[in-house]
Amino acid sequence: MRGRTSEGRLQALDAYLLHHERPLLTRQDGDWARAVFVDVGLGEQPWTTLESARAFREMNAALRVVGVEADPARVASARVHADALTDFREGGFTLPLRPDETVRLIRATNLLRGYRAEDVPGVHQVLGERLLEGGLLVEGSTDTSGAVGVSHLLRRTGPGLAREALLFHTDFSRGFAPVLFRDWLPRDFRRRVKPGEPIHDFFAYWTEAWSAARAGGHVSPPEAFRHSLQRLSGRVEGLVLEPWLLDHGYALWRPTGGVFG
Repeated sequence: MRGRTSEGRLQALDAYLLHHERPLLTRQDGDWARAVFVDVGLGEQPWTTLESARAFREMNAALRVVGVEADPARVASARVHADALTDFREGGFTLPLRPDETVRLIRATNLLRGYRAEDVPGVHQVLGERLLEGGLLVEGSTDTSGAVGVSHLLRRTGPGLAREALLFHTDFSRGFAPVLFRDWLPRDFRRRVKPGEPIHDFFAYWTEAWSAARAGGHVSPPEAFRHSLQRLSGRVEGLVLEPWLLDHGYALWRPTGGVFG
């Protein structure tokens, strides 16, 4: 059944946001004092929303969290877990927010896989309209356990959204090869993995770098991952080779001008 989200599925994404988006999660000046985190698409149970709320509140104890789901039965079930800082509401992409609420972060993970690729930019636009300047929309997919996932990071800049970066993550429990990520690309990227498209070239170069790393003796999944990215950085602009990212199985591609297919 659609929406059966396992506990712990999005913990790697939470860890990345805690490490790389501290100002986003903690800012309190002006409209940011009223800014919530919105999780769109709770699933059958609100486990990942609650896990994120606990994780983010270690950094911002007063952070308000709003879980949104179109299915009224799921919302009713989730409300058992509501508290003074956590609310669950029925709604869709226009977001059922109160007049006094602003938005710092929106997550829409494992939600758009069944949508047509051409509809995804419109969904992004509708969601992005609710973000404060500098706010972040995270949209992507993971496998059922959260062992492998890819997220598109879109930043509110002026009237629109900047397609800022792609974030890849693996916990290496399924080994590692770049092809592992292809099935978990955000919906509007998947159909563009074909010759002539930037995302196709990215994977082709990464696969070559991975093969070279293994040929050089770096055969364990973490070593192949790290050394393939170091090699790939010579051919692809915008890779962030921060040690923490590499040590924890993240690849962050943030090219100048953003990522486009």
